[in-house]
Amino acid sequence: MKVAVDAMGGDKAPHETVKGAVLAAKQFSNSQIVLVGDENTIQRELSTHGKTPENITIHHASQVVNMDEPATFAIRQKTDSSVTKSVELVAQGKANAIVSAGHTGATVAASTMYLKTLKGVRRPGIAIPLPTQHGVCLVIDVGANIACKPIHLFQYGLMASIYSKYILGIENPKVGILNIGEEDAKGNDLVKETFALLSCSHLNFVGSVEGREIFDNKADVVVCEGFVGNILLKFAEGLAMNILATIKAEAMKSFWTKLGLGLCKSALLPLKNKMDFAEYGGAPLLGVNGVCIICHGRSDSKAINNAIRLALQLSNNKVNEHIISEIEKTDALTANVT
Repeated sequence: MKVAVDAMGGDKAPHETVKGAVLAAKQFSNSQIVLVGDENTIQRELSTHGKTPENITIHHASQVVNMDEPATFAIRQKTDSSVTKSVELVAQGKANAIVSAGHTGATVAASTMYLKTLKGVRRPGIAIPLPTQHGVCLVIDVGANIACKPIHLFQYGLMASIYSKYILGIENPKVGILNIGEEDAKGNDLVKETFALLSCSHLNFVGSVEGREIFDNKADVVVCEGFVGNILLKFAEGLAMNILATIKAEAMKSFWTKLGLGLCKSALLPLKNKMDFAEYGGAPLLGVNGVCIICHGRSDSKAINNAIRLALQLSNNKVNEHIISEIEKTDALTANVT
């Protein structure tokens, strides 16, 4: 297994990216890691970690896609960027997966352009695990596709269900659709038409899921279009950070509240870890003909290490092969759906 890592992508690149790759190289010694980016810069970073692991190599790329650049423009104009070259390695069969904490739009655009989609898949989608009381809820899509059709959302539910089974270990994942109410008649045309498709499928469909129910374990998978999903993701992230910051600020107001916080530390630490995106590594771009893990822009070495682990898991568990197989089973259901 060989993983191409966009060494120049992310707010903390290349320092944390290279550090995370070194950690992964030591942890997964049977796999190969290719650091893609400016060779001299990467070499300098590697030199700070002592002897470079034998399973790390460098693939030079002279350009970097900046966060403020339009995705499609950057992909077309910066053909030698680290993210484009990382994706090209997978497209050429020189790597099995890509991991990037850089420009999400550029990663999605490059992956769609060079890797194409799996047989039968209409549009790829980004799946993100949101922590709940009893595990995680996989929300798809959170930004890859903001012009969804019912067939896209239906396939998102199918792909995320497969991911939940083979990566998260949920044998028969419950699939729901994000809606403004529980009643079948609620929602816009997109939601209603997708609801009908999911109801007729072999998936374990549990119906509509309201925003608050995502964290109640009503469903293991929740589908929505990318615009709504991205807002949901950013809101959940901001809320979690605000809650933790507020608890800390209130606890610092007196000796007794500080003491109380200290007594609660053993209970709060697991909660903090559960909300830490670095624990999950990154989000898979499901539906492309290859493995693509999109990391948070603020990813540190821990997140990069876990993202590489996730990429290896997807490849080793043949998630894409299972997606193709399941998509073929739905051909009759979706034959007349555009």
